[in-house]
Amino acid sequence: MLSSKAKYGLKAMVYLARHGADGSVLIADIAEAESIPKKFLDAILLELKNRGLLSSKKGKGGGYTLAKPANSIMVGDIVRVLDGPLAPVQCVSRTAYRRCDDCRDETACAVRAVMGEVRDAIAAILDNTTLADMAQMKAPEPVLMYDI
Repeated sequence: MLSSKAKYGLKAMVYLARHGADGSVLIADIAEAESIPKKFLDAILLELKNRGLLSSKKGKGGGYTLAKPANSIMVGDIVRVLDGPLAPVQCVSRTAYRRCDDCRDETACAVRAVMGEVRDAIAAILDNTTLADMAQMKAPEPVLMYDI
């Protein structure tokens, strides 16, 4: 499941992608527009800056901007910076593999097999979607579930 940290980070990055032509954007403006606690957003944006996805400028006209064009930032990279590996279990991670302590035979583990498919499906979407793509998207209509 996507953490609040990653969700807020994605929302902030999309906001910056949509408002990038306006120059630097203040943290307070992002926090207000996206309903993100400012103190939490400060830490998230600093982490994204330290990983080379954002640039910042202090003083008059200061704030945050994308460090590179939105069409060259993959959504999967943002999620990995903020949440770590995409894999739902450590034994199928491509970036942080660790054998499960309770596993006798990885090659016969049905949980590992399914979770590998889950990881691949998540990565196929996130690693093929740019921040620019995401900034152009609109939320889908909610699906209502009824008991019949």
